[in-house]
Amino acid sequence: MATHVKRSFKYRFRPTDAQAAELSRTFGCVRKVYNMALTARSEAWARQERVNYNQTSAMLTEWKKTEELAYLNDVSSVPLQQALRHLQTAFTHFFAKRAMYPRFKGRKKSRRSAEYTTSAFRFRDGRLTLAKMSEPLRIVWSRPLPAAATPSTVTVSQDSAGRWFVSLLCEDTGVKPLPPNAEAVGIDVGLDHLLILSTGEKITNPRHERYDRTQLAKAQRELSRKAKGSKNREKARRRVARVHARITDRRRDHLHKITTRLVRENQTLVIEDLTVRNLLKNGRLARAISDAAWSEFRGMLEYKSQWYGREVIAVDRFFPSSRLCSACGALKDRMPLNVRTWTCDRCATTHDRDVNAANNLLAAGLAASACGAGVRPQRRTPGGQSAMKQEFGGATRRVPVRRAGEEVKR
Repeated sequence: MATHVKRSFKYRFRPTDAQAAELSRTFGCVRKVYNMALTARSEAWARQERVNYNQTSAMLTEWKKTEELAYLNDVSSVPLQQALRHLQTAFTHFFAKRAMYPRFKGRKKSRRSAEYTTSAFRFRDGRLTLAKMSEPLRIVWSRPLPAAATPSTVTVSQDSAGRWFVSLLCEDTGVKPLPPNAEAVGIDVGLDHLLILSTGEKITNPRHERYDRTQLAKAQRELSRKAKGSKNREKARRRVARVHARITDRRRDHLHKITTRLVRENQTLVIEDLTVRNLLKNGRLARAISDAAWSEFRGMLEYKSQWYGREVIAVDRFFPSSRLCSACGALKDRMPLNVRTWTCDRCATTHDRDVNAANNLLAAGLAASACGAGVRPQRRTPGGQSAMKQEFGGATRRVPVRRAGEEVKR
């Protein structure tokens, strides 16, 4: 049975000079409206008042009538309304304690983007035309859209390297749950090797940032010599951004290939519930950890597992996977990072540190799955640790199984 999944298909496009000018104006207006609405809501919050989306939408109508902001009428109104909706979503996440307080959009550092809904674009015969434009976008169709797909939302963006992208949100009926199998794998992340599997396989860490570090350093030195505000400085900044973009593209492509293979081959995938933002506080390892992109790997693994009916189990980060003997269960007191192999004092089994950790993660995850541990363990209890963490090694289901004809429980 086919599942209905909303997917974004992202393509590069090359705008004409007129289209680039129109989109740049739209980006600026979107940023202006977002910041003004955020200011209005913040001032109201200081007065202990609440302003919702409908009120900011009414404010936008009044802003357009003023002489100072009359230029807002020159661009499509839909991206401006979408900016207000995004601000409303940001406040919803803030009040639900899922995110920090919304921040203002800066001219240089914030993402340049605009979102169009169905009333603001026309998509016919593979030709996409946006509101206020007479010509369709020249899109590089690197892959086909799903059969009979009709975009519900179109997002146009420009990255720091000057590349233009269009993202089409479509319903993909071709995503089907994979046939279930009995395979399960424990996955330990690392730096020497990007992933270590309980099968003994070690996936090499490509170290994309280190590969281009010399070229990146050269481009950054050239940027530092340019006068601020000059055209040469802008050109040098683009060169630095292009190096960063190439690193990011290669990293994302590699992670997509790995996660797709793991999801296709295994029914159950057990990972460690790492808090990467805390690990990045280590000044010696922060650069390498950022390059490994563990959070991005986990995100890909989770949403692909949802698509294809697989199960991802997260084991609590305090579970001693490296110090626990996977053969007899003996726990070693200390395990410095420089120790890569060790021998158990009880059963004399010699372990590869990372493979042993992956095996222990798999065992803890399967135990939690079999015993129905479906909630995240408490961090603090009267006894110091939760009973669930003691019994099941802190393993929790973070992504539920989805089988054919069965909806995900949220």
